[in-house]
Amino acid sequence: MSDPKSMSNPASTTRKHTALPKAQILIEALPWLTRHQGKTVVIKFGGNAMVDEELKSAFAQDVVFLHHAGLKPVVVHGGGPQISKALDRHGIVSEFKAGLRVTTEDAMDVVRMVLAGQVQRELVGLLNQHGPLAIGLTGEDAHTMTATKHQPCVDGELVDIGRVGEITEIDTGAIEALLADGRIPVVSSIARSQDDGHVYNVNADTAAAALAAALDAETLMVLTDVEGLYEDWPDSDEVISRLTATELEKLLPELASGMVPKMEGCLYAVRNGVHTARVIDGRVPHSILLEIFTDEGIGTMVVPDETEGDAA
Repeated sequence: MSDPKSMSNPASTTRKHTALPKAQILIEALPWLTRHQGKTVVIKFGGNAMVDEELKSAFAQDVVFLHHAGLKPVVVHGGGPQISKALDRHGIVSEFKAGLRVTTEDAMDVVRMVLAGQVQRELVGLLNQHGPLAIGLTGEDAHTMTATKHQPCVDGELVDIGRVGEITEIDTGAIEALLADGRIPVVSSIARSQDDGHVYNVNADTAAAALAAALDAETLMVLTDVEGLYEDWPDSDEVISRLTATELEKLLPELASGMVPKMEGCLYAVRNGVHTARVIDGRVPHSILLEIFTDEGIGTMVVPDETEGDAA
């Protein structure tokens, strides 16, 4: 009769082999964890990830993971789909010019209510399921964002699009205090007016870029509903994985209007101290972790001209 102690345990061996890929994934993440340790990461939350329940949950898990991995995530959000629904309920027509929402005084009241009272609160709640981490604020709070009226140029003429702001100043004091206290700031893209007592609706991509630069962030990440910046859309769906600031600047006039604020934000960020700016597909669950902690990454990464030859 065989000694049971001398017999191998097939189940145990199988378990070891099954777990091995998990260990390999963790090891692959190690250099990226080391590189990003203690660094600030600004993430613009938007697109499909804002309306799909599973994607929202995965996003919250990613942000909390970054926090526990030693990074300092800051979330900036808009709320396009939610704002459009709320405006419809109030009988206010949604209109866009130059890729930006025309924001009347009545619309601004709705925008403010939706961003600070609905979208932000839901996101803070999702993050806080994992611990007392997230704190919500708007650009109005502690003068975090100050803006003046923005008038885009359409067909050579300046166009009035209402209470839409162009950021003139960022005060990072409140956000830095929250980060120092181990919190995750969640910032709504509303700014106080530099000129009067009103507030402005600020494009969330623009707000995230300005905040990333002011915080001297390691990276800016912009969630989108596409795979990244396409090489020759619509003739090709080949995604540009990496390009320099100058290369991006040359492409800007050819981009679809919806991508312009995102890519202009990336360009501004890398030209103002942010090491990398990334446009990633928010339709992919855990896209943030895939981009930061894997060798392949996903989406499009923009780098400053002077770091063109460096590893990202």
